[in-house]
Amino acid sequence: MSDALDLAALDAAVENVHRAGMPGLFAEVRDGDEVWRGAAGVADVVTGPPVTADMRHRVGSITKTFTAAAVLQQVESGRIGLDTPIGDYLPELVPGERGATITVRMLLNHTSGLAEYLTYAYPSCKAFPAIAETRPDSLDDLRFTRFDPTDLIARGVTAPAVGAPGRTPGVYSNTNYLLLVQLLEKVTGTTAEQYITRNVIEHAGLQDTGFPDAPHVDGPHSRMYESWFGMIDPPRDYSVYDMSWVGPSASLISTVADLNRFYGKLLAGEIVSRSSLAQMQRTVRVVSQEGRTIDYGLGLHPMDGPGQNAFWGHGGTVWGAGALAMTRADGRRQMAVAVNLQRWNKLDSSGTPRPHPIDDALATLYRLAMHG
Repeated sequence: MSDALDLAALDAAVENVHRAGMPGLFAEVRDGDEVWRGAAGVADVVTGPPVTADMRHRVGSITKTFTAAAVLQQVESGRIGLDTPIGDYLPELVPGERGATITVRMLLNHTSGLAEYLTYAYPSCKAFPAIAETRPDSLDDLRFTRFDPTDLIARGVTAPAVGAPGRTPGVYSNTNYLLLVQLLEKVTGTTAEQYITRNVIEHAGLQDTGFPDAPHVDGPHSRMYESWFGMIDPPRDYSVYDMSWVGPSASLISTVADLNRFYGKLLAGEIVSRSSLAQMQRTVRVVSQEGRTIDYGLGLHPMDGPGQNAFWGHGGTVWGAGALAMTRADGRRQMAVAVNLQRWNKLDSSGTPRPHPIDDALATLYRLAMHG
């Protein structure tokens, strides 16, 4: 049994997130065959056109679930071993003892101990997570920089380790997934974008999802505003941006409808086998980029409740854009939400992000979408 959607309450909840300070957001919630789509706010704070629920959006690290699914497909084919050292495949990228110790599984679940490369690629953010000591200057300086993925990986591999391979809690690191992208390319003989497009995106029947081939977002979309903890005031539009800084591990563009379709098919065993899905849902403790310790599987993490009541999915953030997609384990109830402002929490005197009304309003929307 499942609760019917409270359409009026969902309408009010998205409007409350906008009133709390979010320029614009849009969402889709599904309960079986019942579907609600809603939007509130504007796609451009200067010219004022409204956001709509069918807009395309940068979904950031939600891409990691797509990447993980592609890797698991190659595990099923026998080309990749989950517990095989990454050095067996990419010795030039992870040489020596670390390459012999870090397995593919450790990359997928962020227990490799490899550092995050982003703080080294963006010099003004190097002090992160000491946020008060960072500056957003690099975000502008590098807007149209074309990064080489192997250079980014080298920054993460040569940086001081954040833990021993396999030790928990692990530490979330984009370096892990850039390596998985290189692994996919090595074993498939094609680009990761082409493989994921053909075998995950098209296989799931997604019509409005794809990797960018330019700094612009094609199709109807919102501008995407970055605040960097109040240091960019007013928030700046970063919707036009070269996404090579994350590459095919976090650069997907999608819609809320496509995200729900993808996670629904994944949890139904239609993208990877049931046994592979079970591997994706084996979790360990991982410290997120926000500093919270969460349960994390292989490109998936759970929210709310055990067993069939658990919701599985992923969140994502890039400069100016954020999204969260969650589907209940039985596949019936689904939620996908996209927002066009990031890092809206200003810092207090100790350098800690202050609570913001947007936080509570979004939490209310998520709770209503998943359980209301």
